[in-house]
Amino acid sequence: MSASSAAGPGSGSSRPPGPPSGPFTPLDFQLVLLRRMADHNPGLVEDARRELGTSLADMREANRRWQAMLHARKGRAAVSRYRSVLGQPEASVPRKIGDLECEALLWPVPLWPDLRFEVLIGPNAAVWNEWLIRAPGTPGPALRSLADLTPWSCTVDEAARAFAPARPMEGTAPTRWRLAFTAPDGETGERRRCVAEFTWGLLQRVSFPEG
Repeated sequence: MSASSAAGPGSGSSRPPGPPSGPFTPLDFQLVLLRRMADHNPGLVEDARRELGTSLADMREANRRWQAMLHARKGRAAVSRYRSVLGQPEASVPRKIGDLECEALLWPVPLWPDLRFEVLIGPNAAVWNEWLIRAPGTPGPALRSLADLTPWSCTVDEAARAFAPARPMEGTAPTRWRLAFTAPDGETGERRRCVAEFTWGLLQRVSFPEG
């Protein structure tokens, strides 16, 4: 999905009036996703926030409440928290990672209709990963060169497959991932080393260690 279509029609409604202590809603969760992305793409985030009918203060408040839930002493377990906020998952998909049997819970995210928020559950109901992926059955972007790596255009696994072999790197903050790989320049075709940075699994920017 291109950045220009990231916040298209049907991407949510305005926040209903109510006190901050009201239920934490799927709309609030979308604001949490956007808050982390604002560091890299403030313009895209502002457009998406306006499409949702929310203010900058709403986004900050949603993030504050989310962080409070994460750090509450008697807070819900991660899976229970997502079910409480997002409702029943749209799908539950079995996944096998090595010899381990896992379960992937998928929820729709109205801001990105062709993506799903995935929570990967391992043995003992432990949450192993939480990020955005392409919706099952939905075609991904054509990634052939650096020119195709625009903000919000692809997910971690899509970039890793398109420009294999890609080397995972430590993220710069929670909910962030990085991949190092080489990809052809869109104009010259020359292969360049680069690092792609992702937030909640969605591409935010590409940098070049060698300048």
